[in-house]
Amino acid sequence: MKEIKIMDTTLRDAHQCLWATRMTTAMMLSVADRMDRIGFDAIDLPIGGVHIDVGVRYLKENPWEKLRLLCNAFTRTPLNGPVRSKTGAGFDVVPDDIPMLWLDLLIAHGMKRFRLYDALADLDNIDYLLRHAKKQGLYTIGVLAYGHSPVHTDEHYAQKTRELIARADVDAMMLKDAGGLLTPDRIRTLVPAMKKEMGDLPLELHSHCLTGLAPLVYLEGVKLGVDLVHTSIAPLANGEAQPATQTIVRNLRDMGYTVNVDDALIDEVGEHFRKVALQEGKPLGVPMEYDAFHFEHQVPGGMQTNFKYQLAQAGLSHKLTEVMHECARIRGELGWPIMITPFSQIVGTQAVMNVVHGERYKIVPDEVKKYAFGYYGKLLAPVEPNVLDRILNNGSQSIAPEPPKLEPAVPELRRKYPNMSDEERLLRYEYAGSQVDDMLAAGPIKTQYEFDQPLVKLLKEIGRRPKLARVFIEKRDLVLDLRRSDPAAIS
Repeated sequence: MKEIKIMDTTLRDAHQCLWATRMTTAMMLSVADRMDRIGFDAIDLPIGGVHIDVGVRYLKENPWEKLRLLCNAFTRTPLNGPVRSKTGAGFDVVPDDIPMLWLDLLIAHGMKRFRLYDALADLDNIDYLLRHAKKQGLYTIGVLAYGHSPVHTDEHYAQKTRELIARADVDAMMLKDAGGLLTPDRIRTLVPAMKKEMGDLPLELHSHCLTGLAPLVYLEGVKLGVDLVHTSIAPLANGEAQPATQTIVRNLRDMGYTVNVDDALIDEVGEHFRKVALQEGKPLGVPMEYDAFHFEHQVPGGMQTNFKYQLAQAGLSHKLTEVMHECARIRGELGWPIMITPFSQIVGTQAVMNVVHGERYKIVPDEVKKYAFGYYGKLLAPVEPNVLDRILNNGSQSIAPEPPKLEPAVPELRRKYPNMSDEERLLRYEYAGSQVDDMLAAGPIKTQYEFDQPLVKLLKEIGRRPKLARVFIEKRDLVLDLRRSDPAAIS
């Protein structure tokens, strides 16, 4: 029977969804050799915009050093990397030569596969990058992001598939369902519509378990002609992440398909991350219950957490459901943008402002106005006229109604920083102030992850407990007896 291939997303999308992108390089390198021998068709690199952002600002890990370490560690399995169109590592529009330089540096570091999507499916934003990657010898994947709306029809996806293949000569196509919105019924018409335009090109399927339906969608998609599925190794699977590799592989084999991966090594990697999660206090992925409301608001899981924090800061925690409904309303008013970076952040920010200020579009972020003016690309549907009026009146008056032609930024970067590498120049282009300097000051990336010894674990666990009046530990001739005369106890 047909062989189904697996793209591993454990090191990129899984911890982005479940651990707020806080997996360190050392956690990855500790199992790199075993992951490299599993037999994955490719392994997704943690080099997307959010990974770069968290690395610079929070983990203090140089993303380029991380990339070098990972590329050196994986010698058997091709490494896959995304580059975001139009917005670089942030959320503002950048000149075309910025993502082009990102791509060239990824190629120089050893990336073998390259995929790219545009959230508006504006192919002008991505085809030049895909053609460039193809000329450099990379395996290129054209990506169409899935949206659940009146404008995201089978005909839309068939047309964009046909155009993308013709314009970029890609080696494969991918259907990217970042919102976990695909259903078994929807996949039954969508995959045949795309496959009809693809000829012999392989089709990849990427989804999330936000509604609990992704595992069923994968199995149904494979029956309809999907050639490769994106999975994560449990326990870094399910929840907001991808379906579990272990379960999908087992079910595919039960259906008669061939899946050439090493189950024992997968289990070893899963156990490693279970232990890391336990030591670091990170959550384990669990299956999600079906919630029809998700198809209305379509807010990614990580953004829901941010909403809770922002509303709590304003003393409006009880407004969360209202914000979610507001997201659904704004999406329709803005012409049905897919809730994927950067538009999930744009819609979400406007929704919070509408609810917090008690008046819709009283304050309009610059990104919303730029979206309405087409800075990010051609809209799939027009903005509702009355909403557009409010955006025009309340948004920044410095934003021109016609997107300006952005001059190349790389030559000026090289003049501004003559004694730096292009790697560091790009980081300084994206991050203002001392953020890059603070990251560099943290020193080289730690490459060895160490699990606590039993005594350290015990002391950490004691520290997590409520205040204690006495701690008594005895082992052979060792006796540790800590008491406090103060009834307030040991803390």
